[in-house]
Amino acid sequence: MSASQSSMSGAGEAGVRTVVWFRRDLRVEDNPALAAAARAAGEVVPAYVWAPEEDGPYFPGRVSRWWLSQSLKHLDASLRRLGATCLVTRRSADAVVALLDIVRSTGATHLFFNHLYDPLSLVRDHRVKELLTAEGITVRSFNSDLLYEPWEVLDDDGCPFTMFAPFWNRCLCMPDPAAPLLPPKKINSGDLSRCSSDELIFEDESERGSNALLARAWSPGWQNADKALTAFLNGPLIDYSVNRKKADSASTSLLSPYLHFGELSVRKVFHQVRMKQLMWSNEGNHAGEESCTWFLRSIGLREYSRYLTFNHPCSHEKPLLSHLRFFPWVVNEVYFKVWRQGRTGYPLVDAGMRELWATGWLHDRIRVVVSSFFVKVLQLPWRWGMKYFWDTLLDADLESDALGWQYISGSLPDGRELDRIDNPQFEGYKFDPHGEYVRRWLPELARLPTEWIHHPWDAPDSVLQAAGVELGSNYPRPIVELDEANSRRPLGLPWKMEWKKALATPRMWH
Repeated sequence: MSASQSSMSGAGEAGVRTVVWFRRDLRVEDNPALAAAARAAGEVVPAYVWAPEEDGPYFPGRVSRWWLSQSLKHLDASLRRLGATCLVTRRSADAVVALLDIVRSTGATHLFFNHLYDPLSLVRDHRVKELLTAEGITVRSFNSDLLYEPWEVLDDDGCPFTMFAPFWNRCLCMPDPAAPLLPPKKINSGDLSRCSSDELIFEDESERGSNALLARAWSPGWQNADKALTAFLNGPLIDYSVNRKKADSASTSLLSPYLHFGELSVRKVFHQVRMKQLMWSNEGNHAGEESCTWFLRSIGLREYSRYLTFNHPCSHEKPLLSHLRFFPWVVNEVYFKVWRQGRTGYPLVDAGMRELWATGWLHDRIRVVVSSFFVKVLQLPWRWGMKYFWDTLLDADLESDALGWQYISGSLPDGRELDRIDNPQFEGYKFDPHGEYVRRWLPELARLPTEWIHHPWDAPDSVLQAAGVELGSNYPRPIVELDEANSRRPLGLPWKMEWKKALATPRMWH
């Protein structure tokens, strides 16, 4: 034990005192680090360090910071009910230095935390273990974010998978993940009088009005996450396979923000959906059984995003197929601004972007539509779009967003071909067949008949006039014609052949 520790109060000498470092695991249920600390029969010091500068360009956006602030309040209240003195909070430019100070000021003997898999966290976690071990502190880390650790899922040659389907098939053939852990019955923090907390400020005055609107639609916190899961399991899940692509209905789970912040255990979701699937299978309800398969696949994609980031730490910065690293993206700030504002002239794209700005949320089908338009029609750099999603989404998630944008831009071996353009008009009638979604977010088109709602540029003048639509005035004409987008693509058959070659050539995946 270091001199700095021995000079503290006798808590560390009398027995075990463990600092539990919370990050994206803001729950007391099925939290392996917290459970292990509680089982150690000593004192538990729950701590959270806010060091957003360490994330560089990925400083959390307004809506993400609002969610985090509410979730931490909920966690603090839950820990106090269990007997903890409080959640110790620190504001720092260096999380490791802040943790070291917390350990020293409390006389802690142990530090427990749960794994993260992005490159910044992996480097930080390694540094934490090195510095605190050198101080004589026992450091342990646990899996709370995944069904299986990335190094546990390998192909027959002992190598990481490079495509989602075989990865997820292997996961489904592995033994089921452990059952979720119950919350600790009691936590004792002991005397924390020498360990101060900082007040964490997540919003400024200009953001409070907008954030107040978020509270009407969302309820952060791990107990609210549990309620949201129950509501989904007993409601939309049974018809998920049929309704999952409908943008004009509440057909998705709305669980992704809870999963991102770790308010909801992915193991709990997996086991409860499996139970529903078994029940519906026994009842002969094949539609319900298929819905569970589709929903578990979405959980699998989240797993794969962390798996990909762990094995390819630069996946949020550059394409994973090397021949796409020098693709001539169009660097056009005007196009980027028009896309962000929902003024592209393509109704489904514009409706999605306006919903994103107003609510911090997008249906996953609409995320595909707006990102595909960004990359394939406007041909803007996919990293711009990913960063904008990071800045504006409630469930902004570096790993999942990198996977999604790489997939859309054709940068993955199993991604969409870059020269496959999805027509927003056809996508509109597929995902919003009655135009209700477009009418909700584009009131200037609300009176257009469904026949023309997704392609107002083709509507007769008399129809536009009756609907109060003046193209180029109160609603824009298409910023880029699809034929023009196709004609200016540097692709053609040689590109397709190169893409197919990439699938069969391991060295192009690096």
